[in-house]
Amino acid sequence: MLPRLSTAVVAALASTLWFTGCATPSDLDLTLQHPSQQGKFVVRMDPPATGPAINQMHAWQVRLNAPDGTPVSQAKLAFAGGMPQHGHGFPTKPRVTREVSPGVYALEGMKFSMTGWWDMRLSIQSGDVSDTAVFNVILTDAGLKR
Repeated sequence: MLPRLSTAVVAALASTLWFTGCATPSDLDLTLQHPSQQGKFVVRMDPPATGPAINQMHAWQVRLNAPDGTPVSQAKLAFAGGMPQHGHGFPTKPRVTREVSPGVYALEGMKFSMTGWWDMRLSIQSGDVSDTAVFNVILTDAGLKR
C-alpha cells in the first residue's frame, strides 16, 4: 500500500509538472525572416505595426522571395499553427487570402488567445516548386518577444 500524500505535496508535484511541461525551449529561433526548410524560398512574416494583442483579430503579411531576392508572385500558401506545448491550434482559422503586391501576401484571421509560444507553419507552392517554413513567436503581455 502506498503512503498517503498530503494535499500540499500533491499540489507541489502537480505545479512542478505543469511548469516543466510548459517551459518554453530556450533555443527557439524567433527570427521572422529565414529560408524555407529546403532553401527554395526566403520567407518573412511581418506582424501588424501595432503588434498583435491577446484576444484581438489581426493580420500579418507574408513576404515570399526566391533565394536571389526576386519576389515570388502567384504562389499558393497554406497556414497552420498553434501552441505546441498545449496541443491546440489557433482559436480562429487564419489563412492567406490574397497577394497584395508582388510577393506580398495577406495572412488574415489571426488571433492569439493567450501568452506563450506559438508556431506558425506555411506550406508554399509556386509552380512545381514546394517547400515549408516554420516561425516561432512568443507572445507576452507586452507583445512579441524579440
